Amino acid sequence: MRTGDIGVMDERGYTKIIDRKKDMILVSGFNVFPNELENVISLCPGVVECAAVGVPDEHSGEAIKVFVIKNDPSLTEERLMRYCHDNLTGYKRPKYIEFREELPKTNVGKILRRELRNTPAAAKAPAPH
Repeated sequence: MRTGDIGVMDERGYTKIIDRKKDMILVSGFNVFPNELENVISLCPGVVECAAVGVPDEHSGEAIKVFVIKNDPSLTEERLMRYCHDNLTGYKRPKYIEFREELPKTNVGKILRRELRNTPAAAKAPAPH
């Protein structure tokens, strides 16, 4: 059965769904799972919510762009980039960060990464840091 979900099986045989295949970001041949990035970045002080997507990149195929809602006005792109540098492996670090007031969601509150990927702002990513 193919569902499009990606899961892992533990030593006891239990399966845990960790992400969706279509949401996976391919950076220079490495698979990057948005949920993993979002879990780490959401622990940064000042971050309320975030969503990671892949955007086209001529050098690596895709680059990581993170959309962030913050509740601390002193949280800057530079501070968040430093946090990512300290907490994520090189290829998992976002190349772009965009602060937003809200993220597009379904009726049940699930973030719509597809809409973020398809926005003009995502397609024309700002200059890298």
